[in-house]
Amino acid sequence: MNDLIYLDNAATTRTKPEVVEKMLPYFTENFGNPSAIYDFAARNKKAINDSRQIVAKALNADMRDIYFTSGGTESDNWALVAIAENYASKGKHIITTKIEHHAVLHTCQYLEKQRGFEVTYLDVDESGILDISKLESAIRPDTILISVMFANNEIGTIQPIAEIGALARERDIVFHTDAVQAFGHVPIDVETMNIDLLSASGHKFGGPKGVGILYARNGINIKSFMHGGAQERNRRPGTENVPAIVGLGEAVRIATSHMAENAEKTRKVRDYIIDDILADVDHCTLNGHREKRLPNNINMSFNFIEGESLLIMLDMEGICASSGSACTSGAVEPSHVLQAIGLSEEMAKGSVRMTLDENISLEDAKKVCNKLKEIINRLRSMSPAYKNM
Repeated sequence: MNDLIYLDNAATTRTKPEVVEKMLPYFTENFGNPSAIYDFAARNKKAINDSRQIVAKALNADMRDIYFTSGGTESDNWALVAIAENYASKGKHIITTKIEHHAVLHTCQYLEKQRGFEVTYLDVDESGILDISKLESAIRPDTILISVMFANNEIGTIQPIAEIGALARERDIVFHTDAVQAFGHVPIDVETMNIDLLSASGHKFGGPKGVGILYARNGINIKSFMHGGAQERNRRPGTENVPAIVGLGEAVRIATSHMAENAEKTRKVRDYIIDDILADVDHCTLNGHREKRLPNNINMSFNFIEGESLLIMLDMEGICASSGSACTSGAVEPSHVLQAIGLSEEMAKGSVRMTLDENISLEDAKKVCNKLKEIINRLRSMSPAYKNM
C-alpha cells in the first residue's frame, strides 16, 4: 500500500484513522441499543444526536431535520419516492437532468413506469452545467419536484445550486439535491441555497461505508421509506448503526475543519495534472467545467485508446483510477454523463477519471503524468487508426 497512488476517491475514500478510533468503543464498550430506556443505552442516543448536530452545523441546518440512512442511494430513493407519494395530489411531474447518478435516474424511471409520474430529463451544456432558463421553461403547473445533483460524480461539474433553489422556492416546488460528491468537500448552506432535501454519504469524505444522511427541511412532507419501528423520529425505522453514525459525525467534523486548506491543496495538484497532460498529449480533452468543478476531480478523454486498457496498465504501475461511477463498473455502454455532454462513443470509452485527496503530493502527480503519457504512447503505437491519422 505504501507505493500505491490512489486516485479513485469519488468511488470511496480511506476511512480516516481518527474516525476509526472514534467508532471502536461503540462496537465493544458502548454497545447498547439507543432505543432502550436505561442510562447505558441513553449514552448511545446522545452520541447519535452529537453526530446529528455536527452534520446540521456543516449544512447550516436544524439538527431535527437530519436523518441517518444507509448511504446516498437510500437517501436519494427516500427523497424522490416520499415527495412523489406525498405530493401527488398537487401534480405528478418531476424535473431532473440527464447526468444524475443512477440512484436518482433509476428511481425516476421507477416512478414513471410503476407510479404513473412524468419526468422531464433536461440536457446540460458541453461542460455539464444546467441552463437555468431551460429549467424555468420546463416547469409546469403540476411540477412537484426538482432534483439536480450538487456536483457530478464523473466530471466534477458543480451546478448553480443557489439559483436552482431560488427558482424552486419562488415557484413553490420542492428542491432536492444529491450532494454525495460535494458534501465535505465544498461549502453547502441549505438556507441560503434554498435546498429542501439533500442526500450525502459518509464514505465519500473519510467516513465509514454504509451510513449517510437525508436532510429534509421542516415542513417538507416526507413519510417513512421503510416500516417497522419508531427510530429517527418515526421516519426511518431500524436499530441505528451507532458506530457508523459516530464515525460519520467525526468525518464531517474533520472535513469541515480542514475544508479550505484541503481544497486548495488538491486543486493545485489537480491543475498540475490537467495542465501537464493537455500540454503534452494530443487528441485529448478535459471533461467538465474547467473552473466550476470539484477541487479533486479530473476527467479526461483520450482518442485512439480504450479506457479499460489504460486503467489496467495504470493498475500494473500501482495507480488506481476509474472510468466513471463505481456503481456502473463493468458496464459495456459508455458513460451516460459523457454522452450527455456531447462526447462521441469512441471518446467516451477512452475516458479516465482521477479523483484526489489531500494526501496526493506533487511528486505523486508527476509520477502519474509520466506513467499516463508513457502508457498512452504505448497503446497508440498499437492503434492502426492513430498511425493512419
